[in-house]
Amino acid sequence: MTDERVERAFRRHPDFEQTGENEFETPAKPFENVVTVTDTGSEDDDDYRVVVRTPMLDAVVEGEEVAEVVEDGWFETLELRLDDTHTVAGTDSAAPPEVERDGDEVVVTVEFESADPERAAEDALAIAEYVEGTWVQGIIPGYDYREPAASLRENARQNYDDGNGGGPGETGDAGGPGKTGGTGDAPR
Repeated sequence: MTDERVERAFRRHPDFEQTGENEFETPAKPFENVVTVTDTGSEDDDDYRVVVRTPMLDAVVEGEEVAEVVEDGWFETLELRLDDTHTVAGTDSAAPPEVERDGDEVVVTVEFESADPERAAEDALAIAEYVEGTWVQGIIPGYDYREPAASLRENARQNYDDGNGGGPGETGDAGGPGKTGGTGDAPR
């Protein structure tokens, strides 16, 4: 059973919904991301596990198949770009992510410890947004995309056109570099 403070912190957070015992999701985000909390029995820290699932490139391309060599290169690049995902958490205990291919999905897992459930909720959201923003920045031009890539690209383009982009390659809003209209941040 999860500590009552943890449940309260995630329940009060505007981006999370409890979906099971010890499990919380961000339903308004375009990618599935689940936070699982393990009560360590210690008063100091709980263990948090954030799992974000994004589509592989071919899963969102409309009307054609992405060549295997392109798909492999895209995944390898995404994997490298996600290598520092754990650094967006405000704790030194966050472990580097596991980034794996699972069929037509990319699964990113980051684990960390925290004694502050409210901070942990913010860290979990930051991780999910970082993965999302990094994924958006890796979209390859020249393809037609279906959802969720189509709307994420349009939001990024709109934010940039509105003068909120920080510069070439950044799809930011006024919130800072890498933000994609509130849908993620990847400060690369």
